[in-house]
Amino acid sequence: MEKPCILQVHNLKKYFIVNTDFFGRPTAYLKAVDDVSFFIRQGETLGLVGESGCGKSTLGRTIIHLYKPTDGEILFNGQKIKTQQQQQLLRSSMQMIFQDPYASLNPRMTAGDIIGEPLAIHNLASGRDRTEKIAQLLHLVGLNHEQANRFPHEFSGGQRQRIGIARALAVNPSFIICDEPISALDVSIQAQIVNLLERLQAELGLTYLFIAHDLAMVKHISDRVAVMYLGKIVEIADSAELYREPQHPYTRALLSAIPIPDPAVEANRKRIFLTGDIQQPLDSLAGCKFRSRCKEAVPLCAEQQPELIDNGAGHMTACHLIGKQ
Repeated sequence: MEKPCILQVHNLKKYFIVNTDFFGRPTAYLKAVDDVSFFIRQGETLGLVGESGCGKSTLGRTIIHLYKPTDGEILFNGQKIKTQQQQQLLRSSMQMIFQDPYASLNPRMTAGDIIGEPLAIHNLASGRDRTEKIAQLLHLVGLNHEQANRFPHEFSGGQRQRIGIARALAVNPSFIICDEPISALDVSIQAQIVNLLERLQAELGLTYLFIAHDLAMVKHISDRVAVMYLGKIVEIADSAELYREPQHPYTRALLSAIPIPDPAVEANRKRIFLTGDIQQPLDSLAGCKFRSRCKEAVPLCAEQQPELIDNGAGHMTACHLIGKQ
């Protein structure tokens, strides 16, 4: 029996104004997130991958309303997120772990104050209860209560990210957006943070949107994977299915770049190198945004934007070539 959806996103758009006319009216937009739809089931991890600048982080920040959506609909546990009051009520259920543990922590606040701030904002604990809760959260992420009085510069990168995770957990959320939480860390620390996230998910029943560049790590942690290209999702499938049978030409190119630890296999495998010009995010041309780099493009690709269609077993792809090969 499938679990219920905790998050549903319908036709979400986030456009940034980049130019205006003499009267201040917008004349050009950067379409960072352009008509994106997907869902996440309760207790699962949806991995979100794509090149830098494709809109992954903007999508995450728009879902949690750090950016105001330009258009579209976001439902959390079946409830639409529209008004400021709804955002405030749902903020305790929806939290975010940021990419850079050096920039996301206030250098003038101690670790205890950083973790305890959400407790104060949401009136969840005060006094001795707040101190005990902070100690519990530090222990939960692998730190000790004595470190609560230290400042961020006294911690390593991995420890700072653990503080960021503890801050996100302070309000007992059910859904967490992990915005490239390991990309700024040493390789030796990345596995520790991923293992911590997996343990917390199992213990607390959390649901993740895991945004990352590391395709091998995404395969390890994700139940399903969504591939994003220039503001649009081009493929979504179960993790094992996507890595075994990628359908979209862009997904196949991405997966071909994953290094294989076996030297013999690595030496003989075929890499897919993308050529051609990358369409600029400011362009509003018709058709598929990937067509300028796709060797398999047909005339229809320049005329019509492909829709994200289920090709069976929940494997969804936005490509005119699927079913015609």
